[in-house]
Amino acid sequence: MHFPSAATQCLTLRAEAVRVRKNGIEFRSREAFQPWTEMTLSLQRNGDSKKLNCTGVIVACSGTPQQGYTISMLFTNLSRQSQVRLLGYA
Repeated sequence: MHFPSAATQCLTLRAEAVRVRKNGIEFRSREAFQPWTEMTLSLQRNGDSKKLNCTGVIVACSGTPQQGYTISMLFTNLSRQSQVRLLGYA
């Protein structure tokens, strides 16, 4: 039996717009995301030419269309070097 894979969504955020957590991040969004949606995320700090690219899954989405949503994302396969860079964003 073959199940089609869901398309991975891509998102670019300013590093200042996220809250770094132990194994992921939280951020605000105008749109809701379904839990278990796989995402590729690019983070960039103001004045920094390098982007930090991460892959993860949405584990929680709460809020309303009027006030926006708080999204929690758990990273998958984050390298040690990327973890160090991410902690520098905190």
